[in-house]
Amino acid sequence: MKRFTIVITIFLLCAFIGCAKKGEQKGAYLAKVGSAKITEADLDREIKNLPEFAQKLFEGSGGKEKFLDELVKKELLYQEAMKKGLDKDTEYQKKLEDFKKLTLISVLLEKQIEEKTKVSDQEVKDYYEQHKNDLAAISKMRASHILVKSEDEARKILARIKKGENFAKIAEKSSLDTGTAKNGGDLGYFSQGQMVPEFESAAARLKAGEISEPVKTRFGYHIIKVTDKQMGKPVEFEKIRSNIYQRLAAEKQKEFFDSYITDLKTQYKVEINKDAVAKLSGGSATQEEPVEQPEQKPEQKETGKEKQEPQKK
Repeated sequence: MKRFTIVITIFLLCAFIGCAKKGEQKGAYLAKVGSAKITEADLDREIKNLPEFAQKLFEGSGGKEKFLDELVKKELLYQEAMKKGLDKDTEYQKKLEDFKKLTLISVLLEKQIEEKTKVSDQEVKDYYEQHKNDLAAISKMRASHILVKSEDEARKILARIKKGENFAKIAEKSSLDTGTAKNGGDLGYFSQGQMVPEFESAAARLKAGEISEPVKTRFGYHIIKVTDKQMGKPVEFEKIRSNIYQRLAAEKQKEFFDSYITDLKTQYKVEINKDAVAKLSGGSATQEEPVEQPEQKPEQKETGKEKQEPQKK
């Protein structure tokens, strides 16, 4: 996308915001459109309002001249819109009210939530010390699996396991991975990158002894049981500090926000017209639309250990 297109797009997203207090500043101006003056203060302020990546497009004296040209274009469009009386347009007025509402909400949340949910350096450090073993990368893990053709078959097998049937015995009789079936589905130890991504990701989320829901890969559907996990060294604090901060801040903000909304609901009466809401979907409040299932493509017949084992990419 060309540079001027990026900037004009940004401007048009907030076209109703003109250069503030034009004509009130004393001294030399950089440009004049009709009676509106664009000063250096206007230029600097508008540049600072741009996203960081866009600011870099207008660095240096040459960049500022280009940006001034964009401000002139913006002012021309603004004055033309005013001349046509678009500021009285109903749709514009509605958008302006929506913008005011969102801005006011943003100010409220900043004052009521962000200021009251700050995360201290000590909190970040304490979290790291309490969870550093959990933050360690997995060195290698050991897992067993049962490979079947369809999700329906996988879920039936999972139900049997949950009722107490032996995982290894089911694997011996039912797994399509004949190379591991004779060992109760045992894949042995493997490290990062040896499994297909879907299998590896699902296994990484399990604790030793846990069994997964059906996991789809290009080989079919797997029921995975992690039997051992060996962890590497914990990630260094400085490398993960910012991630911990963001996580704690998000948790604090969500907790405070939920509590704040609950409190506001006790102060303001909220009434939901269930009958009217039900009519939005053309039915009753309890009516649910049937979900159309995607068409299942027939699986190609797998022959040979190399194609069936998930660690063979």
